[in-house]
Amino acid sequence: MSDAQTAAQPLPRGARIIVTIGVMMAVLLQVLDTTIANVALPHMQASLSASQDSINWVLTSYIVASAIALPISGWLADKVGRKRLLLISVVVFTAASVLCAIATSLGEMVFFRALQGVGGAFIVPLAQATLFDINPREKHSQAMALFGGGVMIGPILGPVLGGWLTDNYNWRWVFLVNLPVGIICALLMARYMPRAEKHQRKFDIFGFALLAIALGALQLFLDRGEQNDWFSSWETLAEMGVAIAAAWMFVVHLATAKNPLFERSMFADRNFSTGLLFMAVTGVLLLAGLALLPPMLQNLYGYSVLQSGYLTAPRGVGTLISMLLAGRLTGKIDSRLLVGIGVALMGISLWMMTGFALEQPSNPVIMSGVVQGLGLGLIFVPLQSLAFETLLPRMRTTAASLLNLSRNIGGSIGISVVSTQLVRMSQVAHADIASKITDQTIPTVDPSLLQAIAPQGATAIAVINAEVTRQAVFIAYLDDFKLMMLVTFAVLPLLLLMKRGNQVGTGPQQHAVMD
Repeated sequence: MSDAQTAAQPLPRGARIIVTIGVMMAVLLQVLDTTIANVALPHMQASLSASQDSINWVLTSYIVASAIALPISGWLADKVGRKRLLLISVVVFTAASVLCAIATSLGEMVFFRALQGVGGAFIVPLAQATLFDINPREKHSQAMALFGGGVMIGPILGPVLGGWLTDNYNWRWVFLVNLPVGIICALLMARYMPRAEKHQRKFDIFGFALLAIALGALQLFLDRGEQNDWFSSWETLAEMGVAIAAAWMFVVHLATAKNPLFERSMFADRNFSTGLLFMAVTGVLLLAGLALLPPMLQNLYGYSVLQSGYLTAPRGVGTLISMLLAGRLTGKIDSRLLVGIGVALMGISLWMMTGFALEQPSNPVIMSGVVQGLGLGLIFVPLQSLAFETLLPRMRTTAASLLNLSRNIGGSIGISVVSTQLVRMSQVAHADIASKITDQTIPTVDPSLLQAIAPQGATAIAVINAEVTRQAVFIAYLDDFKLMMLVTFAVLPLLLLMKRGNQVGTGPQQHAVMD
């Protein structure tokens, strides 16, 4: 048996558990940091003497750097070895976290966050591919359930943990908390993680440059569009134009180049290509929902940051339950059926959210969150299995990076769309409600209100306007939930394009050398 074949063998159970703990710690590090810093932004702004507009670059730099680096995960893993690259990524990410914690200016913070984004970009796809390789085939679905738990729950726990650390200590602990976890993670993987195959292939520098420009411009367009009033700004128009032009050139280059950045045969696989679209929608539902619900709970219902975090936590519980269930059912039941049930549950949960009222207990929020979590888990685990099922093992790292990139792009697009719709529908609803406010209609709402505010003049108008604004914003949130529900049900027909694979790793093998 060759070295390459030996490396492909699953690990013994004890070593597999230790490696799994190590890579999942790495995944949680990276996924938590996509949302943990959000709640600390106001504190950073004061400490770093930054403006409201400039402090957003703390988030933008991380997102853009991560998006640009993510597509080359597969090539780098083939070049230097997956184990070495994962260790380097964890060390860079941890070191950058410490540098973020001691940053004294906005420029330093933005640079260190970009470095953190580059280090973190490789962690999730490398961890996913590692879990596939160290487990026997019959354990793949359970491994993906565990992996999915970290990916899905991380963004939910991030704001809660970030809020708690910021309230009880200060914002620098949001980054310092990564240090002990990163050290333990690196030590475990250095000692127990097996070496993986390396494949010799050329680097498509022109293709990467085109893709990096396209992704960077797209992320800037999505992240800064709302601040710049979208197409009213030349900056936003330029970013959109550059993104479209570079993306088109990359597609043409990918189709015609002799040694493209990604193997063309990957996109000929129906399951993988459809999985990319489904993963983008999953990103919309996961991240756009997280962008809407906490501000709604805090601004309209008066919950604190921690309380809103606790109210969104049941979604994570539902996700864990359904992922464990999906991990056992995948392979026994057609995965397409599980994904279909998950999509239906997601749609039902969003339909439940369209029935929220301004005056209500927390139960509807909790129940809809649990149903949504159940749906997310049933989508993620079988979808990963379907997407990887008919791909060659050597394509796993690249496939994992593209699936994660698809989810991130979907999330960015979803957040931008629902945020823009929230502002616009609030304005529409405000104008509609305000047009119906007269001396005759106020007493029908609350007879005591007219007597209480009549002597106050301008103050009375302000009180009425504040209530109209609150009602309008609430209506806009419900409209966003309805839009997400329609998108959810609209992707169901994509399941017809997928097929249930029954072979893994079929096809010719490339020459491989050991790391």
